[in-house]
Amino acid sequence: MGWRHLVNAGPGAMLPAVLLAGCATTGGAPRPYLPAIDVPARGETQPVGTARADAADDPAIWRNAVDPAASLIVGTDKKAGLYVYGLDGKVRDFFAAGAINNVDLREVRMADGTTRILVAASDRTDRSDPRIALFWLDGATGKLTEIGSDTFLPAGHVPAEAYGFCLGGSLGQNELARAYVVLKDGTVAESGLYEKDGRIVPDFLRQVKFASQSEGCVVDDATGTLFVAEEDVGIWRVPLQGELKAEAFARVGARDGLVDDVEGLAMARLPGSSWLVASSQGDNAYAVFDSASGKLAGRFRINGGAIDGTSDTDGIEVVLGDFGPQFPEGLFIAQDGDNAPDAQNFKLLSWRSIRQALGLD
Repeated sequence: MGWRHLVNAGPGAMLPAVLLAGCATTGGAPRPYLPAIDVPARGETQPVGTARADAADDPAIWRNAVDPAASLIVGTDKKAGLYVYGLDGKVRDFFAAGAINNVDLREVRMADGTTRILVAASDRTDRSDPRIALFWLDGATGKLTEIGSDTFLPAGHVPAEAYGFCLGGSLGQNELARAYVVLKDGTVAESGLYEKDGRIVPDFLRQVKFASQSEGCVVDDATGTLFVAEEDVGIWRVPLQGELKAEAFARVGARDGLVDDVEGLAMARLPGSSWLVASSQGDNAYAVFDSASGKLAGRFRINGGAIDGTSDTDGIEVVLGDFGPQFPEGLFIAQDGDNAPDAQNFKLLSWRSIRQALGLD
């Protein structure tokens, strides 16, 4: 089947389909197991509370610039709510928020001049009415405070399920951030997040639509680019300036190191260069791309060492910088789909270990 793509730029506007050759597996054919370098985990979180189920899904990282070792991880249990972990993997807080699927966070500057940690997530509790769930994270205590869960699509929208989610920096006046909700039908809805009457509310702006189920997304603020993973097809790049138009970035197949499903995406940015990391869920690996050129820089698996590896990874995240002696250049986190005999959890890796294993500059 060809690599088909149909884009909607703004409500009701339709652009021509893009056709590219694809090679997603069909009909139960075995998936390829492509070469990758083993990199061991340095740590792991306590398991999520939902046992014997596909429950853990997506992580986000808050780096404590003053005390890096006191940084925090937010992770979803998509059957129950949100966890907050320390870098030791121990639970700092749990908020029973319902079916929260993907999560992201940003430090935002409020109208009163203070800076707060805003946590936002795709809320699929109501499968026909997608919502954005919003929380404050206290960096000192690790506690979450609920702001609310708000619908964001225009009235009369077609029933849809919130699925993937990511945040980008503000692109408009008085905005705190931009939110991108990936609906299960392939639509990506962009909303501005605004401070209003003591709440944070989303305001729908425009959308881009992919031809099939999509989930993972990440925003590169430095270039103003949204990356989206269409699971059985590949990765798309969407410049955020002007009309939303998707461009092919990487496709499922051996050449680009991706085996369907393509799931979580994360951005590792250095001065002068940046790397896009993707979960190649179909063969339990992670592909690293030069985010500017789209060139595949290498692949790795989480394996070896005293901590078990990962498989069937949904969400991933990476933040560069000092996180203490275990993670001196940055922290990479991946959801582990099989943490037997325990429930699913998240594995922690040193970015330095990944960089050195793949020979990244």
